[in-house]
Amino acid sequence: MRTLSWIAGLAACVSLHALAQQIYAVNATSKTVSWGYYGSMHPALTVHSGDTVTVQTLSTCGPNDRLIARGVKPEDIPAYNDEVYKNYPADEKGPGGHILTGPIAIAEAEPGDVLEVQIQKVAIDAPFACNGFGLHRGFLPMEFPYSRSRIIPLDREKMIGHFAPGIDIPLRPFFGSMGVAGAGGKIGSTEPFAHAGNMDNKELIEGTILYIPVAAKGAMFEAGDGHAGQGNGEVDITAMETFLTGTFKFVVHKKESLTWPRAETPTHYITMGFSPDLKEATEHALRDMIDFLVEKKHMTRDDAYMLSSVAVDLDITELVDGNVGVHAMCPKNIFTASAVK
Repeated sequence: MRTLSWIAGLAACVSLHALAQQIYAVNATSKTVSWGYYGSMHPALTVHSGDTVTVQTLSTCGPNDRLIARGVKPEDIPAYNDEVYKNYPADEKGPGGHILTGPIAIAEAEPGDVLEVQIQKVAIDAPFACNGFGLHRGFLPMEFPYSRSRIIPLDREKMIGHFAPGIDIPLRPFFGSMGVAGAGGKIGSTEPFAHAGNMDNKELIEGTILYIPVAAKGAMFEAGDGHAGQGNGEVDITAMETFLTGTFKFVVHKKESLTWPRAETPTHYITMGFSPDLKEATEHALRDMIDFLVEKKHMTRDDAYMLSSVAVDLDITELVDGNVGVHAMCPKNIFTASAVK
């Protein structure tokens, strides 16, 4: 089992089940997705801490007829897209526009725990992505008071997106939205917050780990909003939106205090903040980074503040989802062999 450097000292939930960890799959169907919200308490699957689940997800590119009208070949659209759009009950749709697969309940998870989500694999399931902006949407709505859309062909062998003649973008797929249920019922899928959700954090690629505070029994994890790539800010309100399948391993850490989602990549520790106000979101991310350095690196608060100034990058995650996002990135390589790991 992977040694945790991010939350050193956390005790994973231990049971006899851990000796026989299971691998499951949740395909995207009209019965296994939540449209527009987090917080369904009717799990598509229940697993245990230590189990691994492969999760199939839809894009935000729309129904088949819309994609075909934009020039996408019918055979290039995953078959599950049409089934979900045709059969999902209209009266069960939430306020957001994301179709999220799940929820997946982790049996041991309870309020006050931390859910570790190991993002083991992210696969692109279609040879295209879409991007677009609409009236009254995006970061500059008054400068672009109309709608435009684009289909971006994806070369999945070379991992390149052909944005336009002479413009090729390296693919770096990740889930724009991953999160859990809140404590007070359903949460719209648009705004990220303490439950994680629509973070649009392009650092959360294959091989990274996400930590989310648990607020409801079972945690009730959902994922969707697949991106083949994105720029920090996601300024027109969409990335290279596409269909993804992800493989996640879930580990429950009992009775651990965490206010905001955190993450760990092979090279960085990441803290995050979300708020309608960019300054406040930045304060959340910075304070949580200082807390991390104090708690896990055993620094004084003064030293943690100074280290954040000289070594930590504060990046705008996204600007267009109601709550804006900021993430603080602390490089691991600044901690030498003699330092606390």
